[in-house]
Amino acid sequence: MSTDQSPILSIAIPTWNRATYLAETLKQLTSELRSVNQPTVEILVSDNGSTDKTSEVIDRCHHEGLKLTSIRNSENIGSDANIAQCFNLAKGKYVLILGDDDVFVDGGLKALLDLLEKNDYGVVCMRSYSFDSDFSKEHPGGEGAPQFFENVDNFFKKLGPLITLISVCVINKELLPDVDASVFCGSNLVQVHLVARAAIAAKRNVFFNRYLIACKRNNSGGYSFSKIFVANFFGIMETYIGSRFTEKGLKNLESRMMLGFYPFYLYKMRVYGDNELTKRDRLIYEKRFKGRWQYEMVLAPILSWPRPFAVFWGALSTLLGRIAQGDFRRGCAFAINKMRQALGAGSEV
Repeated sequence: MSTDQSPILSIAIPTWNRATYLAETLKQLTSELRSVNQPTVEILVSDNGSTDKTSEVIDRCHHEGLKLTSIRNSENIGSDANIAQCFNLAKGKYVLILGDDDVFVDGGLKALLDLLEKNDYGVVCMRSYSFDSDFSKEHPGGEGAPQFFENVDNFFKKLGPLITLISVCVINKELLPDVDASVFCGSNLVQVHLVARAAIAAKRNVFFNRYLIACKRNNSGGYSFSKIFVANFFGIMETYIGSRFTEKGLKNLESRMMLGFYPFYLYKMRVYGDNELTKRDRLIYEKRFKGRWQYEMVLAPILSWPRPFAVFWGALSTLLGRIAQGDFRRGCAFAINKMRQALGAGSEV
């Protein structure tokens, strides 16, 4: 491909005051680019008015030969607007909004590009895992072939919470030629609109059954989980019900989230949160799910039972839900790495 053609993939990274993480993300991207035809990939960094050493990190990458386009906002315009700006400015056929603390695993970028070059897709969702310190050592292992979907209901059910994760959903921008992503600001879920629209517009979507993206664990917050990932998320998804995404599809997605996603976060709330926080969250869940057996049997006990029983039920529900959703390998890897860390800390005492 000649350099005057548009890239196949734009990797756009919104960032703000996380220079250390950004440096590691760009370092791994530089390594990954060595194994691909580099003109096929555009690297874009949108700095949201950082006051740390983010500019120095970007300049150093330039000097070390990484071809990237950088934008620096004069002030912090908010995470939603920065994500939207990344999508709007990307020049590639496909766009991946990559978190500034998330990385491609070794060989991950090549695997993705090999898929994108073969056919046209609306959305390609890559499997991800969380890591604490060393993404290579904490990789769950295993292989998996791409799984193709022509039925949008089934695709969204397969993705479940991954619809909300910016770092795993590759969006075909050519299917959204007149979309200004900034109109979706305000929900903390700009990317959900983009994923939903591209997936619905496409003939085929893909779930990559292989861990290609590593996400830094426990490295975000400052928001109401229940408001954003229950009320806001399903409020958005309801607006896309039509000929291809149906009421039944929405119900199936709700079930997927109640069984395989929410139990873990409610469990953490009961372990670390206060009773008042739990009461507020219970109202959000009740309004959305009350009367559904998944809510009454799985979520309501975690929200309302006395704390020791709620914590036990939350842990058990999380384990069973992840086994049922095919995340058992990731859970085992997490447990093994935690044991290694504990043993390592103990040996230093």
